[in-house]
Amino acid sequence: MSNSTVQFKKPSYPINEFLFEYLDRYDRISPVSVCYDDLLRFSGSIVVYDKNDHDTLWVRVYYNEFERNEIDLNLKKIYSLLHSDGNLEIIKFLNIDAIDYCTFGNSKPFRVKVRNILNDNYVHFYIKKADASRLYGLELEDILSPDKINFLVYEDTLIEEHIIGIPGDVFMETLLKKCTETEKAQIAKEFVKFNERCMIRLLGDMRAYNYVVLPIHDFDQVVYRIRPIDFDQQCYEGNFKIYRPQFFKENAPMVQLVKAKLQDSSIEQYKDEERAALSKRLHSARKRVGRLLHIMCNDFLAPDAHTNKLKLELFRYTNDLNFKNASSMGEVLEAAFGFISRNYKNTNMFRPGF
Repeated sequence: MSNSTVQFKKPSYPINEFLFEYLDRYDRISPVSVCYDDLLRFSGSIVVYDKNDHDTLWVRVYYNEFERNEIDLNLKKIYSLLHSDGNLEIIKFLNIDAIDYCTFGNSKPFRVKVRNILNDNYVHFYIKKADASRLYGLELEDILSPDKINFLVYEDTLIEEHIIGIPGDVFMETLLKKCTETEKAQIAKEFVKFNERCMIRLLGDMRAYNYVVLPIHDFDQVVYRIRPIDFDQQCYEGNFKIYRPQFFKENAPMVQLVKAKLQDSSIEQYKDEERAALSKRLHSARKRVGRLLHIMCNDFLAPDAHTNKLKLELFRYTNDLNFKNASSMGEVLEAAFGFISRNYKNTNMFRPGF
């Protein structure tokens, strides 16, 4: 297994008017009374440690008393927009337990913990600077993955729901070895499908801490799902390997599991199943995907050098001239979707991966 690295920090790309119109059409735009920049005015912070006293790279922020009351109220309103279509009746049952800030990564998010005071159940949501790459990634995840994701945008602020699951690096370090042999085979199958899904839709940088593993109890067994939680690297890198989770050294335990548990014929079967599922989703949402791709094709999401490198790599893998003729990252993605829609039943889109 060769290694892939993200060479430079990705810049934030602005949201153009056409993307805003698209988001408004599909009810992603909602006015909020507290924005990302408002939360940056905290008075101080303390380090957040996990249960093993390890630094989580998050800090818990606090505000002066007057601002905190106003911020708490506005965060409760955001929660109501995200989860109950703006029903303010629920606000009296909510408490903002914590506001955490992370300086690690591109988006530097705030994480808000909201607790229901009647039963102590709590959920998290995130407030981030809106970035066009991330919004395209979120939309594609919602439309084309097996899972739905909820988010809202207002001007340059993104509100994003928390995706539950065990971070991939934590799962591999602490829980993978405890799984039964049957469970390990099922995890290997899921990683193959996850790898294929990220590759086809050009979602990059799926290192172990950028996705979660979700155990689901089903009758007498536990099945596992893998979901991305970071969408900053949608259609940005020029190196094709960045879009294939199998090439990151952090995912080596998963790759070894695939090699140990699955025969080549099974790997090809699961890849084909994922392509077929993706093709069906593309067909059922073709108008929505078409609108989004039209905007992406005319948007600037990566340096020209990245686009040129990626399209030529994909052309060499597929011999499809649509890749070679692409002039933007949106057109590269459009070519990938077109190729899958035409060929998933009888053609491997890419060379064998594992």
